[in-house]
Amino acid sequence: MSKEKGIKLIANNKKAFHDYFIEETFEAGIVLAGTEVKSLRLGKCSVKEAYIMIEGHEMFVYGMNISPYEKGNIFNKDPLRPRKLLLHKEEIRKLAGKASEKGFTIVPLKVYFKDSRVKVEIALAKGKKLYDKRESIAERDRKREAEREFSLRY
Repeated sequence: MSKEKGIKLIANNKKAFHDYFIEETFEAGIVLAGTEVKSLRLGKCSVKEAYIMIEGHEMFVYGMNISPYEKGNIFNKDPLRPRKLLLHKEEIRKLAGKASEKGFTIVPLKVYFKDSRVKVEIALAKGKKLYDKRESIAERDRKREAEREFSLRY
């Protein structure tokens, strides 16, 4: 049996890039049940409203919705249950120290398969103010307009 190589994106959190300045990213494993993995293979996951909390010396992701597997019957778990993230102790300690500072939080950015294992890309993020959001939207519009003019000329 050959293993699947590469990265296959399952879910992306575009809202995080709109609401936060991303300072640093980490890759974490996640503890899942068998039916949850099967559901992820079908692409049934949402991380829009998800957030990460540190409890003791462990990290958990809350609000990550993995839809129940249709053929899973009694083995299905609660779709919104907290799931443990797997990181090294030093990484957790570093994130806990930074997240305790004012304005910083930890958010999930992506959920993906990497060599048949489910990974979550998490980020240390600083919240944007309303004027920062408006500025980033204006910047994106300026870039889009410049690309449009460039493509029309050439």
